[in-house]
Amino acid sequence: MKVSIIMGSITDEKIAKKSVDILKKFGVDYEVKVISAHRTPGRAVEFTENAEKNGTEVIIAIAGKAAHLAGVLAGLSTLPVIGIPAKSSTMDGLDSLLSVVQMPKGVPVATVAIDGGENAALLAIQILSLKYEELKDKLKDYKVEMAKGVEEMNKDLNL
Repeated sequence: MKVSIIMGSITDEKIAKKSVDILKKFGVDYEVKVISAHRTPGRAVEFTENAEKNGTEVIIAIAGKAAHLAGVLAGLSTLPVIGIPAKSSTMDGLDSLLSVVQMPKGVPVATVAIDGGENAALLAIQILSLKYEELKDKLKDYKVEMAKGVEEMNKDLNL
C-alpha cells in the first residue's frame, strides 16, 4: 500500500509533513515529490502514467493559489486523488480551496480543509482500509485515542 504525496512547490513541505506523520503512525508506505501542474506538466503526465505501476494506490496533491495540481492528476488517472488547498498569501487559501473543490463533472477530487494534511492522510488511510483490513483496526484505535484526548482536555479545564 502506497500513498504518493505530490506538492506543487517546496513551500508545501510543512503540509506534506503533517500527512507523512499520520501515514508513518499507521505504517503506510509513501513517497513525496514536487511536481508543478503549470511549470512541469510533462512530469505530471509521466507521474500519473506510471503511478499505479509504481505501487501508488492513493494520491494526495497539495497546491496553492491556482491549485490545479489535484485536478490535473485526477484528470490523468483513475486512482483516488485527495486535494489539499494550501494557504497562500493572496486570499488566505480561499483561491486554492475553490480551485481544488470546483472540479468539473467526471473528474472528482476529494478535498480537505485548507492546509489539512492530517485529514488528507486519514482519508487516504480510510480508502486503503477497504482493501487492507489491518488499517480498519488502527483507525478504530486512533478514534479511541482522539476521544481520550478530548476527555483529558476536560480534566485540564481551569475555568
